Amino acid sequence: MNPTIEKFGYPATLVAEFDHWVVLARPAQPTLGSLVLAAKSDATAFSDLPIEAHAGLKQATTAIEAALGKAVGYAKLNYLMLMMVDREVHFHVIPRYEGAREWQGREFVDVGWPKVPDLGHAVALEGDGLAALVAWLKGNFDTPV
Repeated sequence: MNPTIEKFGYPATLVAEFDHWVVLARPAQPTLGSLVLAAKSDATAFSDLPIEAHAGLKQATTAIEAALGKAVGYAKLNYLMLMMVDREVHFHVIPRYEGAREWQGREFVDVGWPKVPDLGHAVALEGDGLAALVAWLKGNFDTPV
C-alpha cells in the first residue's frame, strides 16, 4: 500500500476494499462516518490512475453511499480531493447533515453545515474508539473486507 494509505492507519482503519481502492475510517472525524477513499496506485495525479481504477470508482462510491446512508443518514456527501499534504490520489469522504449525530456517547456536529465542511473541527479517535468505529462502519458495508 502507498504512504497515504499507511498514514491513514491501514490496515487497522480498513473498512472496505476493492480492486483499485481502499476505504478507510478517518481517525479525525469532522462528521460521523468520515472516510478516506484511497487509490491503491502510487499515482499522484488523478489522470495518472489506470482506466480500471476510474471504472472502479463506480463500485466503491455506490458502496460508500449505501453504507453511510444506513449508518449516518446524511443529507449530502462531500468527496474532497485535496492532496495538499498526502501525495497519492485519495478523497476525503465527509457525510454532511444539519445538527449532530451521536455515536457511543459522543456528539458529532457538522459545524460547517450547510457550507464548506470544517475539517479542523473534528472528533479525534484512536485505540479502542477508532477500532469500534471501524467495526461499526464495516457492519454497514455490503462489501466484505
